[in-house]
Amino acid sequence: MAEVGTAAGSPGQGGTPTRRKKKVYTQLWFWVIIGIAAGIALGLVAPDAAKQFKWLADTFIQMIKVIVGPVIFCTVVVGIASLGNLARAGGLALRALAYFLLMTVIALSMGLIAANLFQPGAGFEAAPTPEQLEQASEQFQTGSSESGVIPFIQDSLLPQSFFGPFVDNSVLQVLVLAILTACAISSLNDGLRTRLVGGIESIAQVIFGIIKIIMWAAPVAAFGGMAYTVGQFGSASLANLALLMAVFWGTCAVFVVVVLGIVSRIAGFSIFKVIRLVKDELLIIVGTSSSESVLPRLLTKLQSAGASKQTVGMVIPTGYSFNLDGTCIYLTLGALFIIQAGGASLPIGVQIGLAVLMVLTSKGAAGVTGAGLVTLAASLQAFGGEFFTPEAIVVGLALIVGIDRVMSEGRALTNCIGNVVATLVVARWNGELDRERLTAVLDDPTLVEADMEAAHGSSPAPVEPTAGDEEPREKVGANA
Repeated sequence: MAEVGTAAGSPGQGGTPTRRKKKVYTQLWFWVIIGIAAGIALGLVAPDAAKQFKWLADTFIQMIKVIVGPVIFCTVVVGIASLGNLARAGGLALRALAYFLLMTVIALSMGLIAANLFQPGAGFEAAPTPEQLEQASEQFQTGSSESGVIPFIQDSLLPQSFFGPFVDNSVLQVLVLAILTACAISSLNDGLRTRLVGGIESIAQVIFGIIKIIMWAAPVAAFGGMAYTVGQFGSASLANLALLMAVFWGTCAVFVVVVLGIVSRIAGFSIFKVIRLVKDELLIIVGTSSSESVLPRLLTKLQSAGASKQTVGMVIPTGYSFNLDGTCIYLTLGALFIIQAGGASLPIGVQIGLAVLMVLTSKGAAGVTGAGLVTLAASLQAFGGEFFTPEAIVVGLALIVGIDRVMSEGRALTNCIGNVVATLVVARWNGELDRERLTAVLDDPTLVEADMEAAHGSSPAPVEPTAGDEEPREKVGANA
């Protein structure tokens, strides 16, 4: 693997080009913060009016969802087919899936431990409103259609047509199509394979151009999302729901700092520096409650940070279906909250059985607002029996549906950080990581700015080159 091209050096190195530091108001994260702050202010001052701006965030996510399928398809096909070796691609996939399974088990277990330790649903006395019951019934009906192993394989995993998954924005089915297409291209002769991969890469560049346009609306989407969240949640004051949110966010924080921190340290980097590297993406997630909104940006940033094109193209899209750490914590914690709120309890053996089931049902839950709630409904419906009757599920979902958006942000943030770490770890594990480049980028995240601006237009104002900086950078992630 050829080394990833490095950005311009720092001042003081003889003959090394430098890059002028950008003003803060020209950077995307600054305007996202402004949008979040404005949304919070409006939600506190005029909550009823603030709720009307939810459509801004919904519209932004809708536009992002339009290109998520094509992005995943192109990156996975290029990532696998460019290897020209299915055995090597299979080895990379197996390592990634093994890592995903381990993190899933840990996250589900942490949700169970937190629920048993803090008992957020114990003593719950409030009754859901008719509006919450109606909303929960819709989630239950959606979730019930996805329960069971066979329906999961037929309806969620395998596509019914080639273009259907793109129309329905089914991430898991798009992934299956991409893998099949990549395998077919890999079996062709080298000349034809190279031309096809180059053509798909060109299509990907067009898609990234669309993303560059859409991302200009991120601050406005952050404003609308936060205004709605604060306006909707500000009137709720139930202590149990507040405790549930605190336990969930706290568990996610422990998972990121402790579990992912240990994994990162073993792999040779700092989790805190990784978080600093993706702070722009995390701020966008806070505003939109969707990790899908930053998927294309992560592909570019991690490749620029030293992970190979093949690893990034495989691990990030796959992780969006198979490595949802925040969603896993939410599933077990939410399930036990519902049981506790009903004045009952589950034996430890039954809890373990529920967690084992959720290893399967947690897969394929895309990082879109509300997906966790649907997955929870599907998991409880699949478990069923005397513990989760249809009536108990509807009432339980109604209790947490009002705060689900706040918890959705925690899910999306944890999922995002988990997939970033997974990519770097698998790249290191597979010998596909430029460790010197990664160390330099983690110490100075501005080194990836040129690539981010070229691919996504992350800054309203272009960076002005200084003497010796007229030549364009080598294409990010170029591989021999």
